[in-house]
Parts: sequence; C-alpha cells; structure tokens
Amino acid sequence: MANILIADDSSLIREALKAILTEAGHTIIAEAGNGYEACLEFDKYQPDLVAMDINMPFMNGLEALRTIMSKHPHAKVIMLSSESSSSFISQSLNLGAKGYIIKPFYIQGFVETINKILQCGNSISIDALQDIYTKISIL
Repeated sequence: MANILIADDSSLIREALKAILTEAGHTIIAEAGNGYEACLEFDKYQPDLVAMDINMPFMNGLEALRTIMSKHPHAKVIMLSSESSSSFISQSLNLGAKGYIIKPFYIQGFVETINKILQCGNSISIDALQDIYTKISIL
C-alpha cells in the first residue's frame, strides 16, 4: 500500500507503530529517533507518509514538519502526540500536517486516519479532518 517513515524518540513506540502499520499492509521504509533524522530520512526515501511525534530531542516534530514542508510542500505528515492543546493541533495543521492524532489512540482509528489521508491525495479538507477526529474521539 504505502511507504511510511516513522519518527518518534521512543523505540517502543516506533516498534508498536511499525507492527500496526505493517499489519495494515503498509511498508515502513525508515525510522527516525528525532526531528533532524526525520528530515534526513524523508529526503533520502521520499515516503508516501510520515507519522511523527512532536516531542523529540535535537529537533522537535514541529520544526521537522516545517523543514520537510518547506522542501516538499506536498508531503503527507501526520503528527502523533500526547499534547492535546488546540494550539499544538492548529500549529501542526497550519504548518502543513495532514492530520493530528492524540496519544494514546485506538488502533482502528489510527489506521483509518492513515488510510484516509493517503486516499485524499495531497490535501485533506477540514471537514474530513473533523470527521476523522470525531470518529477517534468516539472510539
């Protein structure tokens, strides 16, 4: 299905995401433990989608998102974070993230969100994001 880059400073989270996404039929083509590595891996592999944490060392996910989007404006990046404040969510979306998933999340909702973003081409409407967020909140 899709080639995905996972960026999270926790190796346990990366392994869990890798298992979930592989089970859903996707291929993990690269992993990164910080935002700087995520930018390098994105440039190297040009993945179909990036699942990226916000709180990471050396370069956080928002800085990495800004860097990736400045070079690759059509990149599909989904932010994953335990940060649930609207300021983090709106900042991520304003920087170009196609979605924002709050940890912990339900596996089904996570996979549905990934697949929805991959199907929507280079952009996803605010209505679609609201629909996805509502579904995840209900689960």
